[in-house]
Amino acid sequence: MLIATAAFIFGLLIGSFLNVCIARLPKDESILWPASRCPRCLAPIRLYDNIPLLSFALLGGRCRACKAAISFKYPAVELLTGLVTALLAVKWQGNPGWLAASLLAAYVLIIVSVVDFETMMISDAFSLALFVLGLAGSLANPYFEGGWAERLGSSVAGAAAGAGFIWGLALLGKQLYKKEAVGEGDIFLMGGIGALCGWQGVASCVVMASFFGSVYGVSLLLLRRADRMSQMPFGPFLALGALINLYSLVKPEAFFVLVPF
Repeated sequence: MLIATAAFIFGLLIGSFLNVCIARLPKDESILWPASRCPRCLAPIRLYDNIPLLSFALLGGRCRACKAAISFKYPAVELLTGLVTALLAVKWQGNPGWLAASLLAAYVLIIVSVVDFETMMISDAFSLALFVLGLAGSLANPYFEGGWAERLGSSVAGAAAGAGFIWGLALLGKQLYKKEAVGEGDIFLMGGIGALCGWQGVASCVVMASFFGSVYGVSLLLLRRADRMSQMPFGPFLALGALINLYSLVKPEAFFVLVPF
């Protein structure tokens, strides 16, 4: 319980920093300077107004200076980061090497998800970071077996499988729909995920992402917030599948149900 609580609090603080990254990186702004500020009036946010979750609640979701509404995205990212950090810390407390790699990967995936939802773009730098984390964490990766060479090979093979599968999916979608169905950013993102989760994680991640993405798309159609020709980001759903696999590998056979005749 103590580990989960400490990890959750730590995750909230990291989530606050991730919000800065999400707001500034797409604009090529520094994530270190200037200090946090209101995006509307640019008033600096004081330390006591920048406490994760608590400050948002005490301020009623509004800027102290200009009273502009603060997006629920900010506390949502903080809460998500706190929960993910706590879950991974409890799960992998006995494997510090993989815990560090999976936590850093999870933080990158959270940034990727929100930025992709907002801009429909995924920076290759994030995918490269995931690939490097996959290689660096391969020696402690609980999903890989063998010596260091075999483990590195499993990571590289997973990256190739991830990028190759989405690349093939992109070609197929372009032939069927006569337009780009999967973005280039998704290809490299899946390569980074594959380096972390191996080929089995790639397979289950794509299945889960397709399911979650379909549920999201159908919901938008029913709410009349999109039509059949609307473009939707796929990266956040790949990231969700990856987060599940970072916590516990879902093998492909989990999706097959044998029905006796």
